[in-house]
Amino acid sequence: MSLLTVTLAIIAVLCTAVIFGTDVLGALVMRPTYAEIDDRSMVQVVGRSHRFGNQRMPIAGIGSVVASAATTVVALIAGLSGAGIAAAAGLVLLLVWLVLFNRISLPINKTFIAAVDDGVVPADARALQTRWDSIITLRASLQGLALLAFCVAIALAAA
Repeated sequence: MSLLTVTLAIIAVLCTAVIFGTDVLGALVMRPTYAEIDDRSMVQVVGRSHRFGNQRMPIAGIGSVVASAATTVVALIAGLSGAGIAAAAGLVLLLVWLVLFNRISLPINKTFIAAVDDGVVPADARALQTRWDSIITLRASLQGLALLAFCVAIALAAA
């Protein structure tokens, strides 16, 4: 059961790392880039990138939640309480991220995607991007802490 716990936690790490890396890129690279380009270009780049993200990123997001939940359950059943608690902490962090994403980021993503499809620049495009940017550091931090929790789970399960 220890090997299964470690394997599931590694899957959680790999899936979470995809989202973490994307959020860190958004915080460190894309946010300042968008600030330096005109509104039409920003809407085009943001809308198109969110289209691809919304289509492709759920695989990693769902994988991270499922793997972290499975790690928690398997670790607790195996009597690896420390690993189970660490994995559960990671799961909670991912669920908080998911709430923030669904309530704030996703509606903005959809607005930018629709703007690209309609060939328009929303009058509030900068305000929308500012709102999206306002939680990207928090989102990246939640993902980073979840990664740390899964690494702790691996260390405790393998000990």
